[in-house]
Amino acid sequence: MSTEPSLRKAEPAGSATAPAVPGAVDPRLLDGQGGLAGYLEDFRRRIRGGELGSLPVVVGLIVIAVIFEAQTGTFLTPRTLSNIAIYVAGPGIMAVGIVLVLLLGEIDLSVGSVAGLSAALWAVLSVTHGVNDIVAILLAIAAGAAVGTIHGFFFARIGVPAFVVTLAGFLGWSGVQIWVMGEEGTINIPGDSLVRDFTNFYFTDISAAYSLAAVLSVGYLLVLLRERRRRQGAGLPARGQTDILVRTGLVALAAFVAAYTLNQHRGLPLALVIFLAVLLLVDFVVRRTRYGRQIFAVGGNAEAARRAGINVERVRLTVFTIASALAALGGLFYAAQAGGASKSLGSGNLLMNVIAAAVIGGTSLFGGRGWVWSALLGTLVIQSITTGLNLMNMSSEIQFMITGAVLLIAVVVDSVSRRTQRTAGRT
Repeated sequence: MSTEPSLRKAEPAGSATAPAVPGAVDPRLLDGQGGLAGYLEDFRRRIRGGELGSLPVVVGLIVIAVIFEAQTGTFLTPRTLSNIAIYVAGPGIMAVGIVLVLLLGEIDLSVGSVAGLSAALWAVLSVTHGVNDIVAILLAIAAGAAVGTIHGFFFARIGVPAFVVTLAGFLGWSGVQIWVMGEEGTINIPGDSLVRDFTNFYFTDISAAYSLAAVLSVGYLLVLLRERRRRQGAGLPARGQTDILVRTGLVALAAFVAAYTLNQHRGLPLALVIFLAVLLLVDFVVRRTRYGRQIFAVGGNAEAARRAGINVERVRLTVFTIASALAALGGLFYAAQAGGASKSLGSGNLLMNVIAAAVIGGTSLFGGRGWVWSALLGTLVIQSITTGLNLMNMSSEIQFMITGAVLLIAVVVDSVSRRTQRTAGRT
């Protein structure tokens, strides 16, 4: 799969560096060369160098699936997996925003309150005052973006720590949410609302799921081929054709198996389509644009990025704006799942689950390292644990303890990985 960009730290002035060997090639650019033996050697090299990538998360998901299927016998059924696909959309979209903030080496504690506020604004506008549903949705997301801009202004321009700014936002926007709701404790969603469709609409035609799988597979192949042509044009080592075909085959296999599974229940959920669209769009911005490279640069070393001519304040402000807009969109998904907006929506363990999803998925808490798809992987881990324990009729306190343990393990793995990379000279 893809690898995230990284920022190398500059060598201190006067430090001795080994002369470059003519013709020497960084082995990290030779993935998969030499057939199966080459793949195994590349895998061992990455493990020794602390470049674990998404491997721990994928292994964790497999272990979770095996354990819960053995205990319940229903965890891997199409119905359960389809429900998981729906439930990951809301927190997953919010986790995408948190990933961007973590790439800066910062934290946003306000996303739960922003989610609740956006749901309240949409419900009051659309249900209470009869504003067009689409207009109300756009206004709710715009309000979330405005909240993030306010946070970014105080953090980037004034210099208030992000932790303090967003903690104040967590408290303040919760109050605004209660004020917006007024005397209404809960505003139920009408049956014909677009927001209800976020988690209740399915593309029942089996061709929808298979078409999406085909589009994702072909798109991934085209991206790899384009990257290969660019590297060859620049005279750099590029992936071999066999490597590209193997990677595309694995992606296609996963996509079509998922499509088949979803079609065994009710079809392709709209929630999953929206979530994947957000992931693909943000991943493109982060990995394929100048702005995305600036995010990694600021997160890796803000002062070095500033000296390189990057507008650090602008990057920080816009990242918080995007994160809050995604939190607002995620809040609408939570409202759809709950059947309406309420004064308490966005409270509880929502904030911790969203942050945990980003970290468990592989995004570093130390900034400058991670990838957008961490949001999907981490949310899958948390939702799989929650679903499995619910099938086993476990109490909520057990769920909290297990999720907390998984989060701690993820942070330990990240810390050990960074230490190993420093030892291997990879940071």
